[in-house]
Amino acid sequence: PSVPRHTNRLINEKSPYLLQHAHNPVDWYPWGQEAFDKAKTENKLIFLSVGYSTCHWCHVMEEESFKSKEIGEIMNEHFVCIKVDREERPDVDKVYMTFVQATSGGGGWPMSVWLTPDLKPFAGGTYFPPEDGVHRVGFRTVLLRIAEQWKENKDALLESSQRILEALRHTSEIRVQGQESPPPAKEVMDTCFQQLSRSYDEDYGGFSKSPKFPTPVNLNFLFTYWALHRTTPEGARALQMALHTLKMMARGGIHDHIGQGFHRYSTDQHWHVPHFEKMLYDQGQLAAIYSRAFQISGDEFFADVVRDILLYVLRDLSDWAGGFYSAEDADSYPTTTSREKREGAFCVWAAEELRALLPDPVEGATEGTTLGDVFMHHYGVEEAGNVDPMKDPHQELKGKNVLIARCSPELTAARFRLEPGRLSALLQECQQRLSSARAQRPRPHLDTKMLAAWNGLMISGFAQAGAALAKQEYVSRAAQAAAFLRTHLFDPDSGRLLRCCYRGKDNSVEQNTVPIQGFLEDYVFVIQALFDLYEASLEQGWLEWALHLQHMQDKLFWDPKGFAYFSTEAGNPSLLLRLKDDQDGAEPTPNSITVTNLLRAACYSGHMDWVEKAGKILAAFSERLQKIPVTLPEMVRATAVFHHTLKQVVVCGDPQGEDTKEMLRCVRSVFSPNKVLMVADGDSAGFLYRQLPFLASLERKDGKATAYICSNFTCSLPVTSVQELRGMLSP
Repeated sequence: PSVPRHTNRLINEKSPYLLQHAHNPVDWYPWGQEAFDKAKTENKLIFLSVGYSTCHWCHVMEEESFKSKEIGEIMNEHFVCIKVDREERPDVDKVYMTFVQATSGGGGWPMSVWLTPDLKPFAGGTYFPPEDGVHRVGFRTVLLRIAEQWKENKDALLESSQRILEALRHTSEIRVQGQESPPPAKEVMDTCFQQLSRSYDEDYGGFSKSPKFPTPVNLNFLFTYWALHRTTPEGARALQMALHTLKMMARGGIHDHIGQGFHRYSTDQHWHVPHFEKMLYDQGQLAAIYSRAFQISGDEFFADVVRDILLYVLRDLSDWAGGFYSAEDADSYPTTTSREKREGAFCVWAAEELRALLPDPVEGATEGTTLGDVFMHHYGVEEAGNVDPMKDPHQELKGKNVLIARCSPELTAARFRLEPGRLSALLQECQQRLSSARAQRPRPHLDTKMLAAWNGLMISGFAQAGAALAKQEYVSRAAQAAAFLRTHLFDPDSGRLLRCCYRGKDNSVEQNTVPIQGFLEDYVFVIQALFDLYEASLEQGWLEWALHLQHMQDKLFWDPKGFAYFSTEAGNPSLLLRLKDDQDGAEPTPNSITVTNLLRAACYSGHMDWVEKAGKILAAFSERLQKIPVTLPEMVRATAVFHHTLKQVVVCGDPQGEDTKEMLRCVRSVFSPNKVLMVADGDSAGFLYRQLPFLASLERKDGKATAYICSNFTCSLPVTSVQELRGMLSP
């Protein structure tokens, strides 16, 4: 690489996204006091650009505008320019995204916002092309117009920004109205199911035409709806919708059939052509949801997908110290000599390339059949490429194929007169060969930032998969990652979580000079992970840490006046709004997950004020839950759990005893959305016995491992039969 012509302050940052912009001719500042002071001292507007390192359109805007010397000069002359990694600073991102969505009707990244020197927004958008086009004003024009406005109409701009801020404060407020109580579960559940059902794609699964996102929150809701309505036609339909969606996703191009794992979303209705980046939060949630699909259906197809996702994470997103990296980029160089990156280059195939890699004749198949014929038929490969030009506006995928399982294994086997078992072995051989070939290509950029929240989601994925599939190695990996969080993203002196750390030189783990404190989502997803990890490992230390973090979350984020939790803590003058997210998206909103966390915390601690808090959250969101519950499917699910009361499943016995292990396998193999699991091992000095005195009264019957189903610490008669226990676990 040549010596860079420009270097700005971002060279001193740790974020991979900020470092990508460290050699732009733009005089970028990170978000912080130095930039704010400069804007005030020089009376300059602030241009705020927010993105993340694996964002395709962020790369495009950088190439077109931020690397342009001419545009850089305009930016430096008229603005103080600030770059923010939205994954590092979701607090900053959410405040200004709320503004962009409210004023433009849309949002996304890169996000481009113009602020007054006191950080109030007055203009914004997302991606801007560099020059004016037929339908869009160019970035250069926007910069010059805004600079002119500030010069000519400063007072009007300041007045406008103040009005905008007041309106945002008013519209974004979520609080309990009067004496509201948690909404009724049945009505909210039924309305949410009907709204999801109306948007469901009967042919390909999912809940829109295009683009299509995996949205695990919708599938989680449907599994819970089925569990509580098993004997009704609606319950059967909910299950069919969820399982069909999961099957179509796994067969589609959104699933990487060679390198494992799932891409971020599909650009089409058929789950075929994805946006190729891979996000840790998707892998964690999808590992958990496919584990539940296996619990419910017993179909090994779903267990295979779980193994596939976790293989990808273990191999490509794991830090040697135990943490998980954030993401892999969509763009990469097609060959080692290429000068330009292309989206999907690492993952797509030309037909002739596949023929050259898979030339072997297949014995016993229709005469003349090669491995390539079988593979290309099964995965929908076409000689001229299988990507619809409408889904490829920049012609990056022309002549290429995105693999999609077009046929069932049975149909492909019949087409070539093969035994199904033989076909499976042949496809596996093809995949291994293509994996080796793909390893020779330049890899996409890897974002090696490690976030507490997303690590929490991935720990839950490993822990739940380990429990459902009875795979101890998955539980061990979850425990290794939780230990990593405790070492690198937890401050024992303050008792608080930190937001992120980074892979440094020589595989060290590095932290910012001033570490970023954890946000609500970090606490919520880590607490959920620790509960999941306790249930999978029975290590009480994880439980103890989870309850400590829940107390800390209450202290930092609870809104005592309007109820529910703020996304950020109080006291940061650079944040104009304290918000409460009100929509479950690619990740569930923290307040949605927190309802279930609080109910679990109460079950493990006996602190019933946590149940009261859970009810207050539901009361604060009551209006939204009753009118448009489809925007909060995870909170709707939690509403049902709240009203049905969690079952405490207590297994009394020696955790190493075979009879205890058999009972635990039974509990873990059954999908029951309203249960918590604990083991009473007789250690009266242990953490659980100190928290829950009623455990001391539970005994083994006839010296055998014995289960009790308890509700609000009142227990059923003892059960020693696994079959009887299985029946009692159904909602």
